[in-house]
Amino acid sequence: MPTAAGIYYAQFDEGRKDEPPIVLIHGAGSNHTIWPVEIRRLPGQRVLAVDLPGHGKSGGVSQQALSVYADQMIDFLAALGLFQAVFVGHSMGGAIALDLAVRHPEQVAGLGLIATGAYLGVDPGFLENLSHPVMVPTALHQFQSRAFGPQSSPALVDQCMQSMREIRSSVLYGDWRACAKFDLRESVGKITAPAWVIAGSEDRLTPIAYAHFLAEGLPAARLQIIPGSGHMVLVEQPERVAQGLNQFLGALSAARYAASRVHLPNPAAVARYQRKYNER
Repeated sequence: MPTAAGIYYAQFDEGRKDEPPIVLIHGAGSNHTIWPVEIRRLPGQRVLAVDLPGHGKSGGVSQQALSVYADQMIDFLAALGLFQAVFVGHSMGGAIALDLAVRHPEQVAGLGLIATGAYLGVDPGFLENLSHPVMVPTALHQFQSRAFGPQSSPALVDQCMQSMREIRSSVLYGDWRACAKFDLRESVGKITAPAWVIAGSEDRLTPIAYAHFLAEGLPAARLQIIPGSGHMVLVEQPERVAQGLNQFLGALSAARYAASRVHLPNPAAVARYQRKYNER
C-alpha cells in the first residue's frame, strides 16, 4: 500500500518525470475513490490521488483547519522527493489547493478548482446536525438532497453517498467545521498560479457565483461551466471534467516549454558571424 508522510495515494504514472505531477484532493467526508477513472488515469500524466489523513486508507486523524491539511500536502510532496505539483481539488479539496497557492506559492504549478470557492458558506444547521452522531443521517440526507444535479441517477447518488455513510461522524464534523471557518476572499488576488475553475450550473452547495468570483479574482484563470450538473460534477460528467482538465494541463505544459526555451542563432547565422569575425 503506497504511502508518503502517512498519506495513502493511488498512482497513475504515464507522465514525464521533469514535469510536476497532478495531485487530486477529495472533498469533505470522502476519499480518493470519488475520482472517476477518467480523471485518475489521464493519458500522458502522472496522477496521485490522495486520501487525506483520517480518510480512506490513510492513518492519522482528520483536521478542523484546512491550512493543516495544506501543510500535510507539502509534507506529502517532500516525502516523495517532489517540489511542485498541479493541485486539483473538489469542494473542500479545492479550498485546500487555494490555501496552498496562498501560503506555498512556489510549490503550486497550477490549480484545478472543481465546485469550490474562496469561501464555502456551510449552513449552521447542517453543521449542528453533524455535531450530534444521532443526527448525522439527517445531515447526510440534507447533503444528498442538494449535492446532485437533476439528471443524476439513483444508482450514482447511492454510490457516492456510501463512503460518507461509512466514515466516522467525527471526521465528517471535522471536515465541515474546517470548511465553515475557511475564507480566502481577501487573498485570491495574490495567487499567481494558473487556474482552471469548473462548476456545475445546478450546484446548490457552492453556487456558480463562487466560481465566477474565483475566475474574476484570480490573475490567471479559465472558467468552465457544465450545464445541468450539480456539486458532484466530477462524477456526474467525468468525461467533460477530464477533457477540461486535459486542456488546462496541455496549456500549462506548453507555457512551461515556451518559458524554458533557449533562443540560439541558427547554424547559418553562426557561420556568417564567424566569417565576418575572421575577416577583421
